[in-house]
Amino acid sequence: MNTGFRGIVLLVFLAASSAAWAQAKPGEKPRADCVPVGGWVLPGGARLPGAEVVARAAKRSVVLLGERHESAEHHRWQLQMLAALHAIRPEMAIGFEMFPRRVQKALDRWVAGELSEAEFLGASDWRNVWRMDPNLYLPLFHFARMNRIPMVALNIDDRLRREAAARGFDAVPEGEREGVTRPAAPSTAYLDYLLPVYREHEREGSKKPEAGRDDPDFRRFVESQQLWDRAMAQRLHAALARPGRPLVVGIMGGGHIVHGYGVPHQLKDLGVTDVATLLPWDRDRECRELVAGIADAVFGVAAPVSPARPRQRLGIRIELAQDSVRIVEVQKGSIAEAAGIRDGDVITEIAGLAVKRMTDVSDAVQRQAPGTWLPLKVRRQDATVEITAKFPALAP
Repeated sequence: MNTGFRGIVLLVFLAASSAAWAQAKPGEKPRADCVPVGGWVLPGGARLPGAEVVARAAKRSVVLLGERHESAEHHRWQLQMLAALHAIRPEMAIGFEMFPRRVQKALDRWVAGELSEAEFLGASDWRNVWRMDPNLYLPLFHFARMNRIPMVALNIDDRLRREAAARGFDAVPEGEREGVTRPAAPSTAYLDYLLPVYREHEREGSKKPEAGRDDPDFRRFVESQQLWDRAMAQRLHAALARPGRPLVVGIMGGGHIVHGYGVPHQLKDLGVTDVATLLPWDRDRECRELVAGIADAVFGVAAPVSPARPRQRLGIRIELAQDSVRIVEVQKGSIAEAAGIRDGDVITEIAGLAVKRMTDVSDAVQRQAPGTWLPLKVRRQDATVEITAKFPALAP
């Protein structure tokens, strides 16, 4: 597989992998006594009243609230935190990882009351830029609108991340960087944090030796993640200059916050050091992960009502090619191989939707329930071939 595009493929998986901080590891018996539901704990074990945690955070310039994107409970906690912080610091701005900066005008019009929900989701290109269930986030958006709190688009376009993953930051022309400056160099600890994520997807179906810190593909992978962190940090930093010197709150995945590796590290490089990092802590989270430095404080939330489904795998490696998605490799023994998908096929449609980007494929696969069939159309040479991939039912 082309080395640059391998970085792109891995970037698709990073958003899901960055949530590893919020899940117990398979085979480990979770302990539920370290962070009580509804309680605040400092990493290390000390417990604090919620009012004290909020008061401390409200004194900072920036407060980062982490999440696992698909967790409704995490978003309820974020809403609670926004309300508590706003009561102390009504001059506020809220930054969202979910939006690239190109849709900032839609956020402004939403807060001003000019758009309906449907109009806002359309104008912000939600289906393409985030694609999670909007109902998870709409209470946060309504809170901002109700209180006329500015919403800030923190992210960058997928195109820029793909370019950085494929060629490295230096190879992207300055005029195409959306104003993002060179990220601060990663710490060794951050490299060690990202390396297992990279290796997990690199070794699937591969006979190559495991990548090390100096592997060129891995370094490009890190650069693309840092570009993401830097872009969000810059937007948060810029929001501090708004009239009234507002409290700036960032809503983003926990992987960008933990241990200060991501956005906090880039904020520090920009001169912003008074940052509070707060995380929700799932009831079934393994307590040994609650180590010093993971965040300033964590809040216990209840476990989801139903267990998370295992991540679905079609068994293909893909790359982006001229606004289409090409299959680079079909893994032996995979669902894709059984369905008759071949190396070199170009996916044009999946689950009835046109395919324009790699996330179209990964999102469709992840939405697939066990025991169901996934229809695809592929272009094979000059012919269009209809294929049905059959996902096995869960074992009883």
